[in-house]
Amino acid sequence: MDSIATPELVRSLVEATLECKRQVGALVHRSGAVDTVIVGTSTGLMLPDIGRLRAAQGRFRALRLVHTHLFGEALTRDDLVDLTRLRLDLVCAVLLRPDGEPGALTWAYNMPTADAGPGSPNGRHSEANGSEGLGAAGNAAYEIVGPLPWGQPQPHFGQLIASLEEEFARRARTREVQRERALLIHVGEKRPGAASRARSSLEELARLAETAGVTVADRVIQLRDKIDAKLVVGRGKLSDVVTRAIGLDVDVLIFDRELSPAQSHGIAISTDLRVLDRTQLILDIFAQHAASRDGKLQVELAQLKYRLPFLSQTDDALSRLTGGIGGRGPGETKLEIGRRRARERVTRLEREIEQLGRQRNQLRRRRVAGPEAIVALVGYTNAGKSTLLNALTGANVLAEDKLFATLDPRARRLRLPNGRYVVLTDTVGFIRDMPQDLFTAFRATFDEAADADLLLHVLDISSTEAFNQKKTTEQILEQLELTDKPQLTVLNKADLLASAAAALSPPEVGSADALFVSSRSGAGLPRLLERIQECLEGVTAPLNSRPADLPPAAT
Repeated sequence: MDSIATPELVRSLVEATLECKRQVGALVHRSGAVDTVIVGTSTGLMLPDIGRLRAAQGRFRALRLVHTHLFGEALTRDDLVDLTRLRLDLVCAVLLRPDGEPGALTWAYNMPTADAGPGSPNGRHSEANGSEGLGAAGNAAYEIVGPLPWGQPQPHFGQLIASLEEEFARRARTREVQRERALLIHVGEKRPGAASRARSSLEELARLAETAGVTVADRVIQLRDKIDAKLVVGRGKLSDVVTRAIGLDVDVLIFDRELSPAQSHGIAISTDLRVLDRTQLILDIFAQHAASRDGKLQVELAQLKYRLPFLSQTDDALSRLTGGIGGRGPGETKLEIGRRRARERVTRLEREIEQLGRQRNQLRRRRVAGPEAIVALVGYTNAGKSTLLNALTGANVLAEDKLFATLDPRARRLRLPNGRYVVLTDTVGFIRDMPQDLFTAFRATFDEAADADLLLHVLDISSTEAFNQKKTTEQILEQLELTDKPQLTVLNKADLLASAAAALSPPEVGSADALFVSSRSGAGLPRLLERIQECLEGVTAPLNSRPADLPPAAT
């Protein structure tokens, strides 16, 4: 079909509009056949469900919307949202004159753009008679043409769409293969300091996403009087989020909070995008980084326990006739089978973890019963605990600038200045709002700290969130009932401080006996060894005592 809107179609829409005093639209196939006729209100249309959000990569829906505007108004925001969200070929408005005759046409179509990062401009949007303007709904680019006087020649519709799809496909072919792209969303209540806390929380969520191997395309913050019980952000804001997600080629929405099964389902249905919350993201990271059999089982158990409530969502294909006398009746549904198998798997995992826990306890008892004292590294994730373990003992455990880079506890022997040995253990890092199922699953791992004679509380002093991270660690230690253990505060990453003057830690971060160290450069480590020795007076063992289950000390 050559025309965007044929005279016959426009005349039919105008006559229907004048008769009912409402906007009337038609979804038209590329062949020219009318698929659906929609009657709306005097100022808008509600389009029917036309399938999934995206038609195909680099392709449009093969449908265009042609509709009337009673008051001669230009394309509305809803028109442009429908264009980008549904990936329509084109949205065209017939602008009526006061006498009811068609006066002008205006239309818009999607435009391929380069990836837009956080904070990037949405593009210019100019509207003038006979001019073309680039704009964006969220960050989804479109081009508006007109209004042009009715009767003026229209561009060849088929050629226009073919060239646009070819350009979209070309960019998709030439674009470098990328990781999954995510849009981060923080929703909170309006309170003093809420904006600052939201930015800090989103920054940590971005670090989590990067650790999980996800590219952060953009971030959204919404502060509300009250969290929407169904969609969290509210329907209007969610529409904006979807439009922005389409423009940035986003695959997944990640919410900086824990979503209920109903909220997660409602958002997924409304957006047709994958939806994750903070808990699921942390569980995914643990699943990627767990190396030992014990760690893998613990993560799988936590994931299953978290996902069980989500299995309450109904399914369209539930019938499996396996029950009833003689096979009669609905029997056991797919949903019930899925729940039962998940519960059976949880039971098996709990038995295996319990067995592995007994083996780990035997090894730990050997250390506890031995002559050497135990020192445990505790602290917020990415505080530098593994790097400090490597620096002090010469070990070669994995240490990366990522959250939860290491999950399995490590124990190495450390020689103090007086020649005596202690056992230095690394533990799983803590994090704000640690998922309860994950905390429960890794409770046995945290027992490494419970057996320690001294806790080294490692803080990333270079972080602007050091105070909040310190509070989080103290809260978790309280949950583990370890607050009575002797503690020594280690202010790590001192080499990243801007200047010597900045090395004056605020009272709420560092205690009077806190030590500044740098695991990378080695600064402050000799003094740290002396302080460990002082704290363990009367506890440490004679020279060269070696528990049999530990690797030899570094020289």
